[in-house]
Amino acid sequence: MGDTGRRSSVPRKEPTPMPRIALYSLIVCLLAVAAAVVSFVQGSWLGVVWVLLAGVTSNMTWYYVKRGRPAGGGGTSVTN
Repeated sequence: MGDTGRRSSVPRKEPTPMPRIALYSLIVCLLAVAAAVVSFVQGSWLGVVWVLLAGVTSNMTWYYVKRGRPAGGGGTSVTN
């Protein structure tokens, strides 16, 4: 009479890969942290600039990772 198989009407959610720009900003963040450590070890105050750059790229990484994930509530807001 009908299909007796149990099928869910909700499609499966596959994990999405990290967006490429998030990966690049993560790499820049790690390099900036390493440069800050080297600068401070050598006694240079230029490390402050590297720390600030690491902070900006860290925020970019979190933003793009969150943006790349499908939202759980159905919305696409980054600021959930």
